Amino acid sequence: MMKNKFEEINNANKALLATNFYNFETLKGVLLAAKDQNSSIILQMTKSSIDYLGLENAVSMAKTGLKYFGVEGWIHLDHGPNIDLVKACLDAGFDSVMYDGSELPLEQNIDNTKKVVALAEKYGANVEAELGYIAKLGQAKDKVSYTSAEDALLFVQETGVDALAVAIGTAHGFYKEKPKLDFDRLKEIKEAVKIPLVLHGGSGVPVDDVRKAIKNGICKVNVATEIKNIFMQTLKKLLSDTDEIDLRKVFPPATNAVKDLVVGKLRMVNNK
Repeated sequence: MMKNKFEEINNANKALLATNFYNFETLKGVLLAAKDQNSSIILQMTKSSIDYLGLENAVSMAKTGLKYFGVEGWIHLDHGPNIDLVKACLDAGFDSVMYDGSELPLEQNIDNTKKVVALAEKYGANVEAELGYIAKLGQAKDKVSYTSAEDALLFVQETGVDALAVAIGTAHGFYKEKPKLDFDRLKEIKEAVKIPLVLHGGSGVPVDDVRKAIKNGICKVNVATEIKNIFMQTLKKLLSDTDEIDLRKVFPPATNAVKDLVVGKLRMVNNK
C-alpha cells in the first residue's frame, strides 16, 4: 500500500518521485527510467489526462506497465477538482488520490478534504491535499500565499489527510528565474504536522534545492511540465528533419529523452 510506503520514507527522511504521463510513450519512458534506476515511482494523472486517455484505459496501461517493466509503483490522481472524480478514480483502482481545494476558503477546503479522507478509507487509499497558493499553469506566479505552520496543523488535525502539498515558493510550469524556496517555513510545517509533505512544481527546481527540501520534510516530488516539454521538443526536432511517417520509428527517440530526464530526476530524489 502507498500509505505504508509513505510511512516508511517519512521515517527515513527520504522521498518518492511522482511523474505525470500523457500517453503510452511518456509512460514507457518513465517506467524505463525507474527500471534502470531500480527505483519506485508514482504515476500521476490529472483530469485532463484521464479525459484524454479514458479512465479505465489509463489505469490498465499504468498497471500493466508497472508489471511488465518490473517496477514498484502506484497510481495517483493529481489535482482532483471534485469528489466525483476522486470516487471514480478510487473505483477504478487508484492507490492514491489528491483532492485540490487550495483555491477555496480554508473551512471549505477542510470540509471537502475530510469527505475525501472518509471515502478513501474504504479503499485503503492514500489521500493528498493542498494548502496555500501554488500557481498552476496559466495562473499568475507573482501572487504569493505560502502555507503557514498554524494552518497546516489545523488542516491535518481536522481532515486526517495522509500527505500535504505545501506552498513554499514553487509553481507549476517553467520558471523565468530561479525559484526561492522558504526552507525555514518548510521546517516549521514539518515540525508541526509530522506527516509526509509534497513539493508541487518540481520541474526546473535546482537539484540542491530539491535535496534540501527532502532533508526538511518533503516526501514526494512532482515532475510534469519537463516531461511534456522534452517529449515534444525532441519529437518536433526529429520531424523537422525527416519525412518518415512510421510513428514506431519517430516516437522512440522522444520516449528515450523522457527516460533520460526521469533517470536524472530519480538520481536527484534518491541522492545518487
